Amino acid sequence: MSTLAARRRHPAALFVVLLLALVVTGGLYAAFAPKTAKAAGASAEDVKAGKQLFLSNCSTCHGTNATGTTSGPSLVGVGAASVDFQVGTGRMPLAAPNTQAQRNNVQFSDEQIAQMAAYVQSLGPGPSVPEKEYTTPNGNAAKGGELFRVNCAMCHNASGQGGALTRGKYAPTLMSVSGKHIYEAMVTGPQSMPVFNDTNLSPQDKKDIITYLKHVENDPAEGGHNLGALGPVTEGMFAWTFGIGLCIGVAVWLGRKAA
Repeated sequence: MSTLAARRRHPAALFVVLLLALVVTGGLYAAFAPKTAKAAGASAEDVKAGKQLFLSNCSTCHGTNATGTTSGPSLVGVGAASVDFQVGTGRMPLAAPNTQAQRNNVQFSDEQIAQMAAYVQSLGPGPSVPEKEYTTPNGNAAKGGELFRVNCAMCHNASGQGGALTRGKYAPTLMSVSGKHIYEAMVTGPQSMPVFNDTNLSPQDKKDIITYLKHVENDPAEGGHNLGALGPVTEGMFAWTFGIGLCIGVAVWLGRKAA
């Protein structure tokens, strides 16, 4: 018994206990921490080809080293997901300086976009292109709708149709947007959009939001014409225009008939 007590009082005992606690804590975190939804890495050949594409098409604004100029921001650390979103939706290369980059025709093939994304990813760590598992709309639409209304509806409208922001900016419609690009927008925060990293919304949460948006996109308007699904603005305008017009027409008809 005295030998056991002496071991407990040994100066190294506390160090051993702390080390053991750190090992156990690290192992539990590695086992249960949310996994980042990133796709497989790119090869050195992809990075090299992506650099050539970047120098030919992007360096005028972003600089030959992608560190930015007065015409464009630095791309160091923005990650492959940002390039895949901006170029994959036709927002980049930017057609002309404007308040906001608009969705446009895509000017590069999927392979070329992946190569440019690989090059930018090699410049500094950033959000990667997500795995298809998390961009396929087969999650929980009900939970996704709740998450969307809490985090996104104030800008994009409850039905994802978009809306106006300040100083000429706007939140674009999310209809006919691929699940991959919706996911990438959440992790990169393009334009005025905030970033929703895995701490804010887990990969599964993002998948559920994508599922909800695709459900809204494909859901028929059971009540008739949805007037663009923009809510009380278009509905109120229709009610006032049609209602007042109908009242005026009835008044004129009654007046003529009485005369």
